Amino acid sequence: MAVKQTAGRNNLGGFAPKFAELNDDVLFGQVWSREDKLCLRDRSLITVVALLSQGLTGSSFENHLKAAKANGISRNEIAEIITHAAFYAGWPKAWAAFRLAKEIWADEGDAVSEKDAHEKSMIFPVGRPNDAFAQYFAGQSYLAPISKEQVGIFNVTFEPGCRNHWHIHHAEKGGGQILVCVGGRGFYQEWDREPVCMTAGDVVNIPAGVKHWHGAASDSWFSHLAVEVPGENGHTEWCEPVSDKEYAELK
Repeated sequence: MAVKQTAGRNNLGGFAPKFAELNDDVLFGQVWSREDKLCLRDRSLITVVALLSQGLTGSSFENHLKAAKANGISRNEIAEIITHAAFYAGWPKAWAAFRLAKEIWADEGDAVSEKDAHEKSMIFPVGRPNDAFAQYFAGQSYLAPISKEQVGIFNVTFEPGCRNHWHIHHAEKGGGQILVCVGGRGFYQEWDREPVCMTAGDVVNIPAGVKHWHGAASDSWFSHLAVEVPGENGHTEWCEPVSDKEYAELK
């Protein structure tokens, strides 16, 4: 997915159109967009450290810190990144970087603590922000691959209130999915059936062709292993979101 950037044209389009084009279309449109080579999170990490090492803590650095946060770098992680870089880039440069980072990640205090506590409560990692499927989720979810051989197994974590859209796992033969709750509290629901509350140890078997959704309770983080059942010509059909009214009625 190409990164959309218009800062060059917005600020320098009339004065330096070629520079603006290279900034928006080549640097961001091509280099930053090569996620098959390096993900956005790692590109943000590299860029932040590169700018910090030069002592460049102006608006560009501030914008890249904001992008790093949006690309999944947590408050704890940015603090560790800057601390580590300080020994190589210089202590005063780290102080300048921390002044900006502290403001940008100010709203993450409690959320980070809750996320960390949830991760410590289970044996599997939370993983990285589930950006590839973000359009099919209400709220923030995270994905950690556990196994990609024989059968795919992924730990999917939902922040409180997060849930995916109604969807169907299709297959001509076999297929479907198995959910194993490994932490927190959440729900699974099939179309035209009552929702099922899930806590650690609960298992749900989802045959191919069944319309359903799953996600966290409004007051709890929730993690489950998603086990992909082998099938022929399988694919997932994403449907409408779970309405706020439907979700609010869950207990």
